[in-house]
Amino acid sequence: MKFSFSNIEITGILSILPSREIIFKEEISNYNFTEKQSLKLSKIMGYGSRRVVQNGTTVSDLCIHGLNYLINDKSLDKESIDALILVTQTPDYFLPPTSNIIAGSLDLGEDVLCLDINQGCAGYEVGLLQAFMLLEQRHINKVVLLNADVLSTKVSEKDRNSKPLVGDGATITIVENKPNINDFNLYIKMDGKGAKAIQIPAGAFKQPSTKLTANLTKDKSGNERSLDDLVMKGDDVFNFVQTKVPQMVKDIFKDLSISDDDIDYYLFHQPNKFMLEKLADKMSVKRDKMPNNIVGKYGNGSGITVPLNICENLNDKLDKTNLNVILGGFGVGLTWSMIVCELKKMNFCKIINY
Repeated sequence: MKFSFSNIEITGILSILPSREIIFKEEISNYNFTEKQSLKLSKIMGYGSRRVVQNGTTVSDLCIHGLNYLINDKSLDKESIDALILVTQTPDYFLPPTSNIIAGSLDLGEDVLCLDINQGCAGYEVGLLQAFMLLEQRHINKVVLLNADVLSTKVSEKDRNSKPLVGDGATITIVENKPNINDFNLYIKMDGKGAKAIQIPAGAFKQPSTKLTANLTKDKSGNERSLDDLVMKGDDVFNFVQTKVPQMVKDIFKDLSISDDDIDYYLFHQPNKFMLEKLADKMSVKRDKMPNNIVGKYGNGSGITVPLNICENLNDKLDKTNLNVILGGFGVGLTWSMIVCELKKMNFCKIINY
């Protein structure tokens, strides 16, 4: 499905990362593999360091910290906020909505619309879609989009497939009505038949957590995890990304009558280095046009990797020139989405620690 929007601008992005850093080489002993095997896989997949929260830190903590930073820095006037959208897979509670908790902590007005969206790897684009639609309402001029997850708390310590990659964090994106701004073309597809390719089997109402769901079992690759932990069918996800994403880009080029020459950067979700390198090669895109340095430095924080990608890799460049980009997310759902747009100099585009 395609959506098109105009007279909208992303005016600021702030990334909030936990100060706690985990180095892969320091946790090799957790896994049922030799050091040589682990280091070889580290080089291929891009295992390096990642940022994870301290015990007890939640999504609202990260978001409130970032919002207070912007308010105190006078980069955001809380009285100007018309809507607050939170995209997360790890809410503070089943209920109430975490966005309401955040709004209450900041003492936002009663007319501020609060929404929680349960989305993951494609969550940034889904959140922007909701923000763009809200901005079409005449009484809404500024939307604050929050993307945040603390998934490291839901991954087994003995799962070498996922644990070395998963990081935590939050991002805040300010989206506003601006006249005469170029179009945002958004494309999104979903395949619920593959939804369980990435899941946490237990813990909600379909299969509540019990002592039995917490028991660790070993898979054929030697990883140990419980039903309360994140599990991913790696081959299925890899094949999904390598087939669906290139086809979507091809369809977009045809629809907009553009080519790779018109795109400065592909700012994609970062599951791991190997997958992005193979994706760039499959699309015949130069690897330096598709940055893959986020996962090895900060970890795969699900939907936050796209805005974090912008803060990490484009901040200085956007001070000097406008950039034509494709923002892309793919994974949990299964969902894949892209936004073709021009990014311009922002009021802020930076990373802070929590």
